[in-house]
Amino acid sequence: MTKFSDLNLNPKVLKAIDEAGYETPTPIQAGAIPPALEGRDVLGIAQTGTGKTASFTLPMLSILARGRARARMPRSLVLCPTRELAAQVAENFDTYSKHLKLTKALLIGGVSFKEQEQIIDKGVDVLIATPGRLLDHFERGKLILSDVKVMVVDEADRMLDMGFIPDIERIFGLVPFTRQTLFFSATMASEIERITNTFLSNPARIEVARQATASETIEQGVVMFKPSRRDREASEKRKVLRLLIDGEGEKCTNAIIFCNRKTDVDIVAKSLKKYGYDAAPIHGDLDQSQRTRTLDQFRKGELKFLVASDVAARGLDVPAVSHVFNFDVPSHAEDYVHRIGRTGRAGRQGKTLMICVPKDEKNMAAIEALIQKDIPRLPNPLGESVEAAPEAETADTAPAKPRRSRSRRKPAGEKATETAHESAAPEAAAETSASADPKPARDAQKREPRDEPRHASDDGEQQQEGKSSRSRSRGGRGRSGGGNGGGDKVVGMGDHLPSFIALSFEERRAG
Repeated sequence: MTKFSDLNLNPKVLKAIDEAGYETPTPIQAGAIPPALEGRDVLGIAQTGTGKTASFTLPMLSILARGRARARMPRSLVLCPTRELAAQVAENFDTYSKHLKLTKALLIGGVSFKEQEQIIDKGVDVLIATPGRLLDHFERGKLILSDVKVMVVDEADRMLDMGFIPDIERIFGLVPFTRQTLFFSATMASEIERITNTFLSNPARIEVARQATASETIEQGVVMFKPSRRDREASEKRKVLRLLIDGEGEKCTNAIIFCNRKTDVDIVAKSLKKYGYDAAPIHGDLDQSQRTRTLDQFRKGELKFLVASDVAARGLDVPAVSHVFNFDVPSHAEDYVHRIGRTGRAGRQGKTLMICVPKDEKNMAAIEALIQKDIPRLPNPLGESVEAAPEAETADTAPAKPRRSRSRRKPAGEKATETAHESAAPEAAAETSASADPKPARDAQKREPRDEPRHASDDGEQQQEGKSSRSRSRGGRGRSGGGNGGGDKVVGMGDHLPSFIALSFEERRAG
């Protein structure tokens, strides 16, 4: 069995590894460290939780152990997709470089530019950064990348999902062509494959597991949940989550709960706290200080439930996470692999449960196709017929909209009643339809030949009810003017003639 002492690492690095309690490297570490020490480019593909960070940290420290950095000119560069992952990589460097006189700088958002610039000005051996903040410093003229010897891209597929690929390509153009490049990821999308073919030179490809596989130490399950009503989906889904947590009992020592949207992260965390669960949210819109404080509390065991967006799905190493709950089915199948990889790490047993509503079944099928196995279905804790009362929250207590289907679809008995009424009073029905919809009268008028003499249609108008409105518009000729004894009354002038108008007519006649 291979040991760290067999990998030709720097003796001071080996001493730090021994003090950290590690003796045997993981498969990705045993495969990637030797070619990296030889100066070759490395393409490492391994499922999350297998120690990819140490795969590039240890050889990089051994390479940098000889030499010294100059001001504003770092000798190595590590790119990470999120602030939390970058901070974790920085912690690994601190752990393994404790006996080396190497300096590092962490360039992430949410921290003052001035403090970061002061560290860069002194000269750093290792620069750990997110792409956006790195380019900000470069554009300010505070950073020179022409002395980079080793460049690492960690979680490369996450870079693709977050839209960092144009920034990555630009950064590759700023560093020397002769650099050594190390690429690490859990999955290998086609776009990542294109970048590796462009920027890596004859890399040593280390693939210790099939792409996008979940660890065998993780027990998986999914609840196929159908809400009782569309407007109650969110509240009933939160109740399902609480029942799943309660069902695990003491086995659930701590857990990460993943949501797709930041707003849902806040709502779920607030709902759990309302029902007595020790929960806190973490997502990209929170202040960096709050995100760091929440993560520290979770790592130390002071916080039991961490409700997170995918900002916490990549690379975060909290060894003792017992459960992962997917409140939402992830939109990208690869994210499922990274989410559940937060549990069952370093050979430990873990469990992950997911809630799938009907609209997410397509994403669910994509996940099963990616991991090439069916996720076991679990019984709905609410039962087959969902009759859960909605939570007493503003969003869930809104009055339900009336169902339109009642007015559109009428029972057969109701139709029979209407038919009977129509047969009993055909004249009333005809008058109602004529007054409610004048369109038939207009259509009949349009069909009348224009060159026909107007007086020739007088007799026909007395027999056609469909032309009654046209007869009224001709000054009363028709049923009212044809002497049919109490026909339709003319509305407007006539019986409703204002008295002042009649008075003026009488005065003129008298004159």
